[in-house]
Amino acid sequence: DDAVRRILRAKFELGLFEDPFVDSNKAAYWNGHKSHRELARKAAAKSMVLLQNNDQVLPLSRSLKKLALIGYDAKAGRLGGYSGPGNHVVSIFEGISQAIGAENVVYSEGVPLQAATYETIASNYLSTTENGKERKGLKGDYFDNIKLEGAPRVSRIDEKVQFGWTLFSPHPDLAYDWYSVRWSGQLRAPKSGKFKIGIEGNDGYRLYLDGKLLIDNWKKQSHRVILQDFVFEAGKAYDLKLEFFEPEGNVKFALVWDVTVEDNWQQKIAEAVDAARASEVAIVIAGIHEGEFQDRALLGLPGHQEALIKAVAATGKPTVVVLVGGSAITMSSWMNEVDGILLAWYPGENGGNALADVLFGQENPAGRLPLTFPVHEAQCPLYYNHKPTGRGDDYYNLTGQPLFPFGYGGSYTTFEYSGLAFGKNPIGRDETVRISCSVKNTGKVKGDEVVQLYLRDELASVSRPVKELKGFQRISLEPGEQKQITFE
Repeated sequence: DDAVRRILRAKFELGLFEDPFVDSNKAAYWNGHKSHRELARKAAAKSMVLLQNNDQVLPLSRSLKKLALIGYDAKAGRLGGYSGPGNHVVSIFEGISQAIGAENVVYSEGVPLQAATYETIASNYLSTTENGKERKGLKGDYFDNIKLEGAPRVSRIDEKVQFGWTLFSPHPDLAYDWYSVRWSGQLRAPKSGKFKIGIEGNDGYRLYLDGKLLIDNWKKQSHRVILQDFVFEAGKAYDLKLEFFEPEGNVKFALVWDVTVEDNWQQKIAEAVDAARASEVAIVIAGIHEGEFQDRALLGLPGHQEALIKAVAATGKPTVVVLVGGSAITMSSWMNEVDGILLAWYPGENGGNALADVLFGQENPAGRLPLTFPVHEAQCPLYYNHKPTGRGDDYYNLTGQPLFPFGYGGSYTTFEYSGLAFGKNPIGRDETVRISCSVKNTGKVKGDEVVQLYLRDELASVSRPVKELKGFQRISLEPGEQKQITFE
């Protein structure tokens, strides 16, 4: 009900129930309007969380002559899953280049977010014979049932097996759901050796090579990757048969292998190290994928990103890691080797400028974590407001303390709390308590502080969480300024 209420409230505030239509001219005018882009820039900057700032490596000086910017996400401008392409997206590379001049930025792509472990089998390795003539691809027989029964409703040559049938069917003569496919033909590998071949996809499928059943997954299930070892002889033709059925829902399906994968991650790291050595400061943009079928059993940075960070940090140049993602990341293996860590989340279409504002001190970060970052996956689930029951928080070889707790976040300045006071103690059952304190900016630059109030009820008649967030206030303070904060 709460989720529905929030959706309906937004529609009411937009006036969609009174008038569901918009003025097309006004829509074109306001879409991507300068004021909206400035708001996006401010919002992104205010949301960023400073996780580590050893020796005040941040903010950086705008007078830098050489800055190494490393990482795929520096130019990708990713906005997150289901976020659309955005309007006039400013990448991190563009934002930093505008801030200090493109001539002062040394860019290196680094390593991909995901290590290249498999890829779709290309058409030039697949063949089938039609009317006595060899053609690239596989013959696909499409049936209007899920049991491959009867005559095919559709037969065609598919150059490769890589499909996403989500909002439509494979062919106009087939329904959206309840069909099956049999692909057949021959497969030739370009080199000899033991490799992996398999399927990336959902629903049910079977894969045969030279009459041998390699993968038997004839049941409906969610998206996954299943690979099997196979010894190939270069140039030899192997009879291939692939069967698939789809009872309902969406389809993502591909025939994959690792024979043609070329993962040059070591070369990419070497190039990044060269860029760092040629610069005064290195910024590594690292991150994670978000979206459907992207649940993570391991919370570390995927691919070879951790190796990249360690190699860049080993150059001895001041190193700042900017994390792009929407959920927790473990970082114990590399965080002590870098100087700064800034969590940018998915910073939006004006995120490149927003990040530059934070990195170079135009904006002082004051975002706070809305979730807990664990030290290790074994601690999960790990959250602050659990009930005081069951086993303790500590382990034989690991404490129960998080890497970064809920509500954590740093600043380029420092704050001092004083004068904590309760308006009335004790209070009655139906009375309100007033809690106040003073907060002073004891640093040298303007900054925001997020004052958070947590309570723990140790005498309640029912079990209460060990810690509950009851309120927070974000305040802006000039150097030396002090404000009184009150919660009721």
